[in-house]
Amino acid sequence: MIKKLGLLAVSAALLCGLSVNAEDCSVAIVDVPAVVNASAQVQALKKEQQLKAQEMIKFIEKARKDVASISDAKKKQAAEEKYNKELIAKKEKMDTEYSAKLQTLDQSISQQINEIAKSAGYDVVLSKSVVLYGGKDITQDIVKIIK
Repeated sequence: MIKKLGLLAVSAALLCGLSVNAEDCSVAIVDVPAVVNASAQVQALKKEQQLKAQEMIKFIEKARKDVASISDAKKKQAAEEKYNKELIAKKEKMDTEYSAKLQTLDQSISQQINEIAKSAGYDVVLSKSVVLYGGKDITQDIVKIIK
């Protein structure tokens, strides 16, 4: 842990242009999880994902009922395989779409953090979780824009 923090300090110094005077370097910190949780877009994505999960549960319940109603063993096995393939395809599609949307939101939030930091004149922005002391916390500034 200490080595990791030392590496971050060295990295911050390098990012500040190896300034001899530390006062020349302006460092901001951001509570990234707080920003993500405050994002209306992230909340909407979570709700969308919950709805899709409920649809999957309904699909599974329907498939179980359909399979249970079949008495012929071969037809029952064929129906199970068909429903399993459909379920896997639906799950993969849902996961792929979610990942793509999440990546887009991540890029958007990172861009907004970058813009605020540049406009406020910060040389370095670090995650609050890796900073023990110091830096100007700009989390609330970002939360106001993200909402």
